[in-house]
Amino acid sequence: MPHGSEPMPIFPFAAIVGQERLKRALILNAIYPQIGGVLIRGERGTAKSTAARALAALLPEIEVVADCHFSCDPNQPATWCTECRERVEAGEELPRASHRTCFIDLPVSATEDRVVGTLDIERAIQKGERHFDPGVLAAANRGVLYVDEVNLLDDHVVDLLLDAAAMGVNVVEREGISFSHPARFILIGTMNPEEGDLRPQLLDRFALCVDIQGIRDPDARMAIMDRNLAFESDPEGFCEEWAPKERELSDRIARARALLPEVIYSQSDLWAIATLMSQQGVDGHRADLVVLKAARAHAAFKGRTHLEDIDILLAIESALPHRLKRRPLQGPGEGLPDLQEQLAERRRQDAAQGEGEAGEEEDGSIDLAGKKKA
Repeated sequence: MPHGSEPMPIFPFAAIVGQERLKRALILNAIYPQIGGVLIRGERGTAKSTAARALAALLPEIEVVADCHFSCDPNQPATWCTECRERVEAGEELPRASHRTCFIDLPVSATEDRVVGTLDIERAIQKGERHFDPGVLAAANRGVLYVDEVNLLDDHVVDLLLDAAAMGVNVVEREGISFSHPARFILIGTMNPEEGDLRPQLLDRFALCVDIQGIRDPDARMAIMDRNLAFESDPEGFCEEWAPKERELSDRIARARALLPEVIYSQSDLWAIATLMSQQGVDGHRADLVVLKAARAHAAFKGRTHLEDIDILLAIESALPHRLKRRPLQGPGEGLPDLQEQLAERRRQDAAQGEGEAGEEEDGSIDLAGKKKA
């Protein structure tokens, strides 16, 4: 759908009943896409795709290079595609425009070329011209890339998606010809575990994971029916009713994005995260970084420039379920009280051992670039 056309009504994100962990994981990735995406596991009919589409509709408009295939940000030259860089080097001024955050739905049958794009080698050889046919990663830049039934997608294609999500760039090389473009997107994958699982290596590369189930509370189930029927009977009216809450949430996300670079963390925070990950027997170090990023995003969402224990705990809640052989956090609330006690104990040890060293350099706060602050 062209950016200028009127979008079809989307069920409002703010109107989704329950599923707080799911909504939180999506919001954190919207604030800080470098967290690395969300895997949503659950039975059918639990608002997985509804929430993904609603998130994209909720997000603020973005400023782009008007005629760029990759929606490059005119204010971030370091992230420009090859074409935009060459145009500026030639003295051209890039035209600007604004449009809604895009939502790209990747089909299960997608091939490698469809995902990363293709270079026209014949045209390059015969005419000496470099021509790149953009793929899904180009369309999804600075938007939401949604993969339903990601467990049924070819493992190699999943690898490509996760690589691009981690690096923020897509590089295509063929016969000595290279083309690169930014590929920064919010990756959302959904799956029904009854239809098979992802390989552990791929599971680990999804930053956050949320296991969801149908809501059992009768009052909440009634609210789900009421809201869905109201939306079906009058989509525009229903969206208008929820518009104030949607704008409020969208504004909070925008403010959190702006505040995120100012959110600092201490050596004590790092030690607490590392200790908890070690105690849980988590392999590798990706989970530690994911928890730190998600905790900073949550602090920014709450309007704070420092971490609190709740930020770390809620980040762990979504960073661990798919990385542990045993799943202490899978059920609602399971494992969180235990982690709270572990973190509290960690803090008590810090206080006992380092209270007198609070002014020393190693306990100084650290900013986004990893530099210590006075």
